[in-house]
Amino acid sequence: MNLTNCPFCNHHLLYNLQDNYKKCKSCKRKFSLKKLETDITIINYFCNNINANKTAQILELNYRTVQNRYMLFRRLIANFLDEEYNMSIKDNSSYQEYYYFTTREQNKKTRSLFDAINIIGFYSSKKIYTLLMPKLPKHSIESSTKDYEYYLKWHKLYSINSYKTPLGIFWKYLEENLKKYKGVDEKNFFYYLKECEFKFNYLQNKQINILKDLYFKY
Repeated sequence: MNLTNCPFCNHHLLYNLQDNYKKCKSCKRKFSLKKLETDITIINYFCNNINANKTAQILELNYRTVQNRYMLFRRLIANFLDEEYNMSIKDNSSYQEYYYFTTREQNKKTRSLFDAINIIGFYSSKKIYTLLMPKLPKHSIESSTKDYEYYLKWHKLYSINSYKTPLGIFWKYLEENLKKYKGVDEKNFFYYLKECEFKFNYLQNKQINILKDLYFKY
């Protein structure tokens, strides 16, 4: 790996150390070229939608090591998107509420809207932004079923006009991308949601550059 600048501060002067390590004169960080190259490769695999298990197999790494990297990437992305939204011009040209059902909920014979993950999506400045909302307060089973049936009828009618909007396209993208994980733990859903938001908003090369910058500043 040919490295001319520090990946952490971009300073041009690096010292060569033993065992293929380098040290930056400016920020004083020491780093392994081999580990650095591996981390960059993992970032590329992540942005190419290759899951942690497959990445670990290809690179002959421990699955837990790769999965920990992936979860770190998702946390960095979530913080990045939060800052992007706060700094954006919020024209909020459109917004929509969406109910996502986990694989477990989808497999139930009777679905309740009150068990769905409630998401608000905004389309602003030509980007999608999402917020997780509290779950709907539960009522009786009969009430839950009726409300869910009402929602399905409404959503079917609404989708006729909305499925081609940026938000409508994003909801479909979200559903399709989360399928590959074969079940997302609800406590981590926020980070997978933000991963999809990030990958929907930015082209792959841009994703890689942003994530590399975030990772090396971490």
